[in-house]
Amino acid sequence: MARLANDQPDRSHNLTDTTYGLPLADVVRIDALTGAKTLAGVEGMQRPVTGLNVMEVPDVLGWVKPHELLVTTGFPLLDGARRLDVPRMVALVQGLYDASLAGFAIKLGRYVDAVPDEVLALADALSFPIVQIPDEVAFDDVLKDAYAALNAFQSNVLAQIDALHSALTMIVLEGGDLEQIAAEVSQVLDVGVMVTSTDGREWAGALSDEARATLEVSEFLDMSGRVRVERLRGARPFGSGEIRVLSVAASGTELARVVVVSEKRALRASDVYALERAATVAALLITRMQAVVAVEGKYRGDFLRDVLTDRAESPQYVLEHAEGLGWDLDRPLVVVVAQLDPPEAGEAPVSSRTRRGYQDRFAAAWRQVVERRGRSIAVADFSSQVVALLPVAEDASDVSEVVEEALAAVRGDSGGGRRPFSAGISRVVTGVEALPDAYTRARKAVEVGRRMKGTGSTTYFDRLGVRRLLSQVEDPAELDGFVSELLGTLAEDTATAADLRATLQVLLDVNLNVAEAARTQHFHYNTMRYRVTKLESLLGPFSTDPQVRLDVAVALQILHMRE
Repeated sequence: MARLANDQPDRSHNLTDTTYGLPLADVVRIDALTGAKTLAGVEGMQRPVTGLNVMEVPDVLGWVKPHELLVTTGFPLLDGARRLDVPRMVALVQGLYDASLAGFAIKLGRYVDAVPDEVLALADALSFPIVQIPDEVAFDDVLKDAYAALNAFQSNVLAQIDALHSALTMIVLEGGDLEQIAAEVSQVLDVGVMVTSTDGREWAGALSDEARATLEVSEFLDMSGRVRVERLRGARPFGSGEIRVLSVAASGTELARVVVVSEKRALRASDVYALERAATVAALLITRMQAVVAVEGKYRGDFLRDVLTDRAESPQYVLEHAEGLGWDLDRPLVVVVAQLDPPEAGEAPVSSRTRRGYQDRFAAAWRQVVERRGRSIAVADFSSQVVALLPVAEDASDVSEVVEEALAAVRGDSGGGRRPFSAGISRVVTGVEALPDAYTRARKAVEVGRRMKGTGSTTYFDRLGVRRLLSQVEDPAELDGFVSELLGTLAEDTATAADLRATLQVLLDVNLNVAEAARTQHFHYNTMRYRVTKLESLLGPFSTDPQVRLDVAVALQILHMRE
């Protein structure tokens, strides 16, 4: 698996960037700060505090560290006349915010009577807390109680993390799966957890019925059930709590996403810290699973490729071997060939590793969609295409429904970094000996469909009509010669020729009804009659000779296939 170029990493998904400190709102509740008041920046009271610092010099910005709470008596903020230097204080608050400090606590009364309104306004705008410390409080008591609270917090976090890590490690050692990991994390942290692919397809989950029902009707799920991870940048409101997505990565490669659903409360710093350990264990398990899937996938893919290219042994051997792989090929099937579309004109080139990542994600999506319909359905990645053998009713009445449902599930709403793809569908086959021919026709349907409809097409071979026959002509020069002989100058790549070909196609579509053709092209009736005469002078009497008309229609179809 590789990180994809059109799925840029987001810092809010990076677990190791999270700072694990005690929220400022909890710090101001310590005994030494009883009576403290938040003067401004109330919305920032959840900023994490990892330490305290005392302001003793005016140029303190060179001595502070991120996530510290800076405390002061206000004395360093006085000017030469022992008056508060307001511009300096404004610059200090902005500087502390830029340096990612948790907040600013000041003792009023002795040196500074009040915090100026412009300072408070700036703090509110930045959501940067300014806290008033009671005048009778000694700083050594504040430092002692604050660090005691921080140490207790870290001890609790470590105990929780160690317990969770031990439980998760035991799950992996005992051969557990992602479902068990999600369930354990959900139980310990009291949150809903989903493990998804990098584009948001659920692999495992532990959610309450209420949380899942709420999620299903939210903006965060598309119609196929895929989590719209591309919309979850950082924590997002969800009920009375939040929902967020965190990355699971190993050696710089993104493996999966952990979706955390907390309906009743915002996640605590300790929760995120625990999730980091859980993600590490999940990465180990996913890496192991990917290795197994890669080996099994190659074995299954090689076998299915032999079957579809008519290199396998007897039909009886094929059925028995397929049964050993868990596949049921002894029923009516359609062969679906799906290929990622080539890059669009002007799209930035990507590395071979990124292209391989596109295909890996595409194949994984097909496996997940197909396996949900039934594990007995054959599906394999052929490096440049994915092939699925979808079961249908004996009377073939549900072919369109079965195929379109699978394609819609894979495409979803095209979010999560997915690439557009085209698909070709064979006719229904009832025996394994017919599979090679069906595979060839499904591949041909992809090729012809792209020519006819462009990228993102879905083409059924049996619905190609005359194009189905034309696609069997192996020599393109033969078709080109036929077009040139029949259409003459009308086959040229000029505006005049294209205009006359459009009129000719309209005439054929309306069964040579001149009046209807004139209305369709918004021409006067006499103008259309003139065009018919001109066309017949170039092509022959196609309006009266059915053979000429058939030849002309076939030539136009060949041109459409070439466009």
